Amino acid sequence: MFPLATPFPTPHEVAFFALVLGRMAGIFSSIPLFGGRRVPMNIKVVVVFAMTLVCYPIVKAKAPQIPDDALAFAMLMIQETLVGICLGILSLVVFAAVEFCGQIVGVQMGFSIVTEFDPAQGSQMSIMSVFQEMLATLLFVTLGVHHLFISALVDSYNVLPVGTWHMSEELLQFLTVTMGEVFVLAVKLAAPVMVSLLATTVVIGIMARSFPQMNVFIVTMPLNIGIGFLILGFSIAVFFHTLQGAFGNLQLQLQTLFRLMGPGG
Repeated sequence: MFPLATPFPTPHEVAFFALVLGRMAGIFSSIPLFGGRRVPMNIKVVVVFAMTLVCYPIVKAKAPQIPDDALAFAMLMIQETLVGICLGILSLVVFAAVEFCGQIVGVQMGFSIVTEFDPAQGSQMSIMSVFQEMLATLLFVTLGVHHLFISALVDSYNVLPVGTWHMSEELLQFLTVTMGEVFVLAVKLAAPVMVSLLATTVVIGIMARSFPQMNVFIVTMPLNIGIGFLILGFSIAVFFHTLQGAFGNLQLQLQTLFRLMGPGG
C-alpha cells in the first residue's frame, strides 16, 4: 500500500492510486461476473477498492510522471478506464454469445414468449438464456478465468504503462472481429438443438401431409419442448467443451489486445 515512512501519502501517490483504481474499475465493470446489476453497487465499490489496494504495491514501481494539469489528468484517467473496459470486453463477448444461444434455443423450443428477469442486465430475457448464462458463469468461475483477467490487469503495466494507451485502426478491427464472433460461437453452442428440432419439424411436416387429420399445432409444441430438453441434456458436455475452448482462447486474445493497445500497435 502507501509507504509507511510518511504519515500521509503524497499527492503523486494519490494520483497514481486513482489511475490504478480507474483501470481496475473498467475491467470489473465489463466482466459479466462482476458487472451488470447482479452485484450491488456497494459491493462493487468495495471489491474494486480492495483489489486496487492489493495491486497498487505491485505496480507502484512503474508509476510515471503524473501531469499537474487537471484536464490532462482527467484524459489520462479516461484512458486507464478504457484499458480495463477493453480487457473485460473479451469475456463479455463469450457471455453475449451464450445469451444469443439461449435466445435461439428458446425460439426453437417454443419458449419465445417465456421470459425471466435477468439481474445482470436488469431486463427481461429468454428463460433459456438465463439458464445457459448461469451454466457459463459456473464454468467461468470453475476454470478460474476471472483470475486470468486479474493477473492480466497486473501484467498490463509491464507492456502497457500508464498513459501509453492509444486507439488505432488495428485495434478497432480486432474489437470488431472479436464482437462478430458472438454469432459464430452462438450458432456452435445452439447447433445440437437447432439441428435436432429442424429434423423434428421436417418429420412432423411429412406426417402432417401423410395424416391430414392430425392436429399439428397440438403435437408440435410439447414434442419440441421434450426433444429440446432431451438434446440439451445429452449435449451438455459439448456445450461445456465449446465454452472451454472459447475461454481458453482468451489468453491469446489478451496478448494480442495488449500489443494493439501499446505504443507499437
